[in-house]
This record gives sequence, structure tokens and C-alpha cells, in this order.
Amino acid sequence: MDRANANTALASAFAEELARSGVDRAVVSPGSRSTPLAVALYREPGIEVSVVIDERSAGFFALGAAQATGRPVALLCTSGTAAANYHPAVAEADLSAVPLVVLTADRPPELRDIGAGQTIDQIKLYGDSVRWFCEVGCHQADDSGLLHFRSTACRAAVLAAGDPRPGPVHLNFAWREPLSPVEVPGSVTAESRRALEGNGGPPLTGVVRAAALPTDAELERIAGLVESHPRGLIVAGRQTDPGLREPLAELAGASGYPILAEPTSQFRTGPHDHSGVVSTYDSIIDSRGGDLAPGLVLRFGETPTSKRLRAWLAGAPELGQVIFDGSHGWYDPSRTAHLVVRCPGPEIARALAERLDSTGDERYRSAWLAAERDNLAALDATQQPGRDLDAAALHVLLGRTYRDGEIVYTGSSRPIRDQESFLPPGDADVRFLANRGANGIDGLISSGIGAAVASGQPTTVITGDVGLLHDLGGLRQFRLAEAGLRIVVVNNDGGAIFDDLPQKRDMPEAEFRDLMTTPPGIQIERAASLFEIPFCRAGTLDELTGCLGSGSGLIEVTL
Repeated sequence: MDRANANTALASAFAEELARSGVDRAVVSPGSRSTPLAVALYREPGIEVSVVIDERSAGFFALGAAQATGRPVALLCTSGTAAANYHPAVAEADLSAVPLVVLTADRPPELRDIGAGQTIDQIKLYGDSVRWFCEVGCHQADDSGLLHFRSTACRAAVLAAGDPRPGPVHLNFAWREPLSPVEVPGSVTAESRRALEGNGGPPLTGVVRAAALPTDAELERIAGLVESHPRGLIVAGRQTDPGLREPLAELAGASGYPILAEPTSQFRTGPHDHSGVVSTYDSIIDSRGGDLAPGLVLRFGETPTSKRLRAWLAGAPELGQVIFDGSHGWYDPSRTAHLVVRCPGPEIARALAERLDSTGDERYRSAWLAAERDNLAALDATQQPGRDLDAAALHVLLGRTYRDGEIVYTGSSRPIRDQESFLPPGDADVRFLANRGANGIDGLISSGIGAAVASGQPTTVITGDVGLLHDLGGLRQFRLAEAGLRIVVVNNDGGAIFDDLPQKRDMPEAEFRDLMTTPPGIQIERAASLFEIPFCRAGTLDELTGCLGSGSGLIEVTL
């Protein structure tokens, strides 16, 4: 522990306990008031520090890093509007259950509300978007102060990691001068070994978590529902745990239910058995939704991304829906769930599979899979020479390039929907991530690069031209990624996502054009050049094949 002065000692003890409690990465936005913590995090050997200048970008960079690793990431900034710029990422972390430990520096109480510079009200700045807020306060580096900082670090790491639901926590630190790590003799007065050293290895306060399965009677009740509904489906929504793959495959085999799996469920692709996976469900619902209505749906993960799938399920009020949710959320916007089971997905899927024996209707399952085969054949045809490059061809070709261990981070709005519609199942062990909690298009570049840096894995970021415009500054962090990183920007002049909404029909054409359409009108090549990123443009299938084979860089795909 660094004992140069009281601030240094307190910050050093805090950083030490963060590392001991499982926080091994921090994202720091440079500033003056945050100097004690910035230096402490930088000097802590158990924490890897990334410096990101722009706070809004830094927030999403940390978000992506935490999504990719599943571990809490510390996020530090100075006082004032710097802290406010973290809010979009904090909101997304809240709704996506991503663990962040947000550390904001602040002026001491005597400098608040008197016109001091760079001072805003930071108390509970993020409102209900955080699992816990703590005004850490100004303390002496005595036994009480050091133990307070150590204990606060342990609690923050535990609550961010999930007790019971992962998410952001916010600690506000008021620092008096000196902010630099200068020697101030006599300022550290702590005497107890526990205050000065903690437990010397383990965290000051450890936590034991216990996950409980439903009782045998409850499991038998759910198994009975499956057995009494041979026409059933498993719907796999967004979740980040690849450990759900094998248990879910076992449940699909034991129940005989097809699995409607979106990419971010981590089930559409991977080394597991995905013989029962249906990826083109939107098209199938359009053509045969009435014939293929199920009697029971078992839902894993978050609310399905597909609006068509959600509407189809909500349109049958007599349909039984069971939601399995280990994150303690409540993913039922249509209010059609008959039962919510709060239990980790892998455990409940395996426990149910052990109680079932292929009870599904084979003709029903075969009808889904036959329709899937027909649609996959049509998608395969998009790769024929001479075909125009469209969204279907793009995602089919991208899917063929994904490698084991790769992370694919996809933007909201049009990109995530096109990926869901057109990405075929595959064997590559790929993780699909997205910011689908608040569904914003901001921060996608920063999130994807944060995931690449924290994981050390090859990463593909897919965004639209408008999404790029919202996070141009995030491109600066491209240089931090050591593994292969490619950023695919779909330039379709704004994506026309609003063409799918009633406003297109209900508003006068001129008003709709001026108020709703979003053509950004930017030169994407110049953005790449500004940050010295290799650039490639593709307007045909052959050109895209060449760009994808050229290594890391920014790829503009014109559709």
C-alpha cells in the first residue's frame, strides 16, 4: 500500500481490495480531481488500466469489456459533466445486467454549491440505474478510514457482480488537496495490520453465493406442462453465457421442441448440437404462423429481439409461456407469461431434461425444420457469383468467416435485426454481444473495442452509418486492440429503419423525410483516415470477400 499521504493511502487500499475482490480491469478518463484513484489503479499490479479520453466513449468501452469477460470493470472520471457523460453506458449496464464499478471524483463538501468550478450535484447522479450508490466521504488515513475504503471496495465489487442481479454501482469520492502522490509526513496514522494490509491476499470481506434449483415438486410441475403440450417451442433470447448451450440442447432433445434461437442467445452457432435450431423464424411465421402455433413456449434469456416473433407469441393469449430467468429480471413486456422461474438457465434446463423423454410432436418439429431448410437454401443462394450485395448476402458471408473464440458485437436498429433474420446456424464457437438493454445506437464502436481489448479475442463490430456517427470518437481506441479487429459499417444512407413504422404511412411525406429519416451524409473513409485505421470499401460480393480477407480495419459496405 502506498503511504505517501492520506489520499494516496486511502485510494491505494481501495484499489487493492478491488483487485482482491475480482476487479482486474479499469478504464480511466484523465482528469485532475480523480488523480488519487487514477494513480492507485495504475499502480495496482492486479488491475489492467486502459485510458480513454472521452468519458462517453470510456463508459461504453468499459461496458463492452465487462460484457466480454463477465467480470466487473472499474470506470473512473473526474468531477463535473465528465461524470454525466457516463450516464448512457450506466443506463445500458443497468438494463443489460452488466457489472460496472463507476468511480466519480468530486469536490469536498466545502466547495459544493458555492460556485466552484467543475462542480455539479453528483449525489445519486444515475438515479435508480445503479444497484448501489455510496457517497464515500472525506476521511483520514486512520484505521477507521482505511477499513471503510477497503470494505466499500469489497461491497461494490460484490454488488456489481450480482447480488442478486449484476449491474452498475456508483461510488462518489470527495478529495481534498493534495491530489498528487506527494509525501506528507504524519498524514497516515493507521496502526492496525488489517487496516494497512487487509487480509494480505483474500478480500477484506468475502461473499459466498448459493444458487438454488426449484423444488422437486416445482420441477415436476414444469415437466408436466411440457408433457401435456407436445406442440411446443423453446425460444432463446439474448443471454451471454455459453454454458447454457449444452443443457439447452439436452432439453431440446428431451422435449422434442424446436429452438428459435437469435444470435445473441449464444445458441444459434457453436460446437453444440444445434440440429433443432430454427433461425429463419420470422419468415416462417409470416408464411405458416397460423399452422405452426404452439401450445407451450419455454423462454430462456431476455425478451426476443424480433418484433414479429413477439407479436406472434402475444397474439395467442391461451398460449402457455414459461420464462426461465437467472438474472432476476422480468422479461415479459406483453404480459403473457404464465410462470417465471428464477433460476440459472443451465441448471434448470438440465434438471428438466432429466425428467423428460422426447414428448414432442415429431410432425410439428419436422414442419419447422423443413421450412428452415428451405429458407437456408435460399440464403445459401445469395452467395452465387453475380448476385447483388444485400443484407442477406452480407450476413451469410460474414457468418462463414467467423472463427472459434471470436466476438461479434452488433449495433441496435437495423444491424441487429438483419443479423437475426439472415445469419444461418454454424459450428464456430462465437460469442454474439449487443447493447440491447436500452437499445440505443450510441457507443457501439467503443463497446466493441472494449470487448476486443478485454477479451484479447478476434472481434467483429457491425454497425450502421448512423451508429458510426454517434460514436466517431470511439474509433480512437482502435489502436488498443491487439487481436484482429474489424469494424463493418453498413452504409445504407441511414438504414430507413423508420420506414417500418406507422409514421411512414401516417405523416405527410415532407414531414416524414425531414423529421424521421436519418441519412448522415458522411465520408466514412475520411473517418478511418483520421484515426489511421486501414480502410476497405465493398459494393459487391467479390469486393466484400476481398475486404474480409484483408485483416483488421474498417470496412464500409454500401447497400
